[in-house]
Amino acid sequence: MNLNERTTQIEEWATQRGLDIADPNKQMLKLVEEVGELAQGLAKNNREQVIDSIGDVYVVLTILSMQLNLNIRGCIGKAYEEIKDRKGEMVNGIFVKESDLR
Repeated sequence: MNLNERTTQIEEWATQRGLDIADPNKQMLKLVEEVGELAQGLAKNNREQVIDSIGDVYVVLTILSMQLNLNIRGCIGKAYEEIKDRKGEMVNGIFVKESDLR
């Protein structure tokens, strides 16, 4: 199954449970919780927790986008269009875009 099909399943699951019309502020709190679990997994070098947390973050972002009447695919597309031609350098293990290097 590809990511587009899986995203559709997530959207259907959320709609069946009324999450698509729930409070986006609560969903934002859920996102922070999931990102915290991701950070914990990285800190503890727990690969399974990292995998689960990355998936959870995607699910929560998909639902948040629905609550805000946005399409997660469109959001990802816009982000990619912004970075696709970006140039920069790795500085201390972090990619710094060219415009910030000056």
